[in-house]
Amino acid sequence: MLIRSRGMPAKKDNSVGPFGEFEEDREGGGNLDAQIESLLNVEKQMRNAGDVAGTKKAVIDILQLCFEAKAWKTLNDQILLLSKRRGQLKQATTAMVQRAMEYIDQTPDLETKIDLIKTLNTVSAGKIYVEIERARLIKKLAKIKEEQGLIAEAADLMQEVAVETFGAMAKTEKIAFILEQVRLCLDRQDYVRAQILSRKISPRVFDADTSKEKKKPKEGEAIVEEAPADIPSLLELKRIYYELMIRYYSHHNDYLEICRCYKAIYEIPSVREDPAQWIPVLRKICWYLVLSPHDPMQSSLLNSTLEDKNLSEIPNFRLLLKQLVTMEVIQWTSLWAAYEDEFEGEKNLLGGSLVEKAAEDLRQRIIEHNILVVSKYYSRVTLKRLADLLCLSIQEAEKHLSEMVVSKSLVAKIDRPRGIVCFQTAKDSNDILNSWAMNLEKLLDLVEKICHQIHKETMVHKAAFKVGGN
Repeated sequence: MLIRSRGMPAKKDNSVGPFGEFEEDREGGGNLDAQIESLLNVEKQMRNAGDVAGTKKAVIDILQLCFEAKAWKTLNDQILLLSKRRGQLKQATTAMVQRAMEYIDQTPDLETKIDLIKTLNTVSAGKIYVEIERARLIKKLAKIKEEQGLIAEAADLMQEVAVETFGAMAKTEKIAFILEQVRLCLDRQDYVRAQILSRKISPRVFDADTSKEKKKPKEGEAIVEEAPADIPSLLELKRIYYELMIRYYSHHNDYLEICRCYKAIYEIPSVREDPAQWIPVLRKICWYLVLSPHDPMQSSLLNSTLEDKNLSEIPNFRLLLKQLVTMEVIQWTSLWAAYEDEFEGEKNLLGGSLVEKAAEDLRQRIIEHNILVVSKYYSRVTLKRLADLLCLSIQEAEKHLSEMVVSKSLVAKIDRPRGIVCFQTAKDSNDILNSWAMNLEKLLDLVEKICHQIHKETMVHKAAFKVGGN
């Protein structure tokens, strides 16, 4: 085969294979442009002949030639040129992008690295057969932007890619990519978009059994690629997911959801096996349970946490939760004196300090607990007596009581002129009629039983009288 290079006479190829002349020329240290031109001619012949292996080898050899010569600008130009050639094979483009991605970490400076990434991003844009490579490129570029302090630009770049639609991408890599999108949104304080992105991940995906062997894909099914080595395992991703959700819910002071996130982290086997990890997490669960508003979900979590045997390792918190389930009034001053040091000490433990409003909200929850306790023991009570029981002024007691009524966590009515609080629930006409009907039914049952007993006693006496008369 004869191959003409720019500015060089034609010569016979004495080596074996279509790339023999290039190998001989390269060993002789020929001009870079001439060698590239020679390989471009080979690539054209292979492409026109439909030779996939030959085209891929020619393309990769061109890139390797530029890389070894450290001609980074030429490398970018050749990548763009090869991708735009008429009828370029998909396999050749994929091989070219994958090989060029190996050079990214070997670039001499940051500017060269960014140029190469942008070039590959341009080539892979809109091509479904290199969508995974494009996602990885954008992730690399976003990391560079973040290191430069351009958080908003990094977040915008990551949001362009919808990896949940990539059938060939490994599940763990998809989750890791989405979590990175969520993290960048939280870093730029875009909480609305962070919530939207987080909903792409179902918490049930973390409960999958990873010990099962992977099934071989059936004929016609897409082959799922292996995740890169730097992608965390599914359980590590679970922890990252819930830590990000804690950041999100902390912004909204949603204590119950924060508690549930810590509960999910607490259930991870690696955490359960290490006391240095689960003790701080269990402390956080207890604190956020106490801070959560009273509702059925909170009560369920509270009781299930009290049954945890590990709680015996932190008896102070067991006592705290026990006070909340016991229907007795809690003195706020004594409680805060006992737990203030524990509260302040959270900032030095795993998970960091509690949210800013936590101390104020803790007092609010204790007051609400005390009001619920009073409502269990009293059907009617004066405002003054209620304020005394709560250790509050009459105005504060009325304010907290009104807030609980508005939030529908308590049913109560206040007679302000008389200063009386009534905790009895108002019944509608249907309830009243139903209670009357039940009372009448009970009354009739009693009358019937009494009549039966009277009739029985009468028969007994008659029988005894007849026996005595004879």
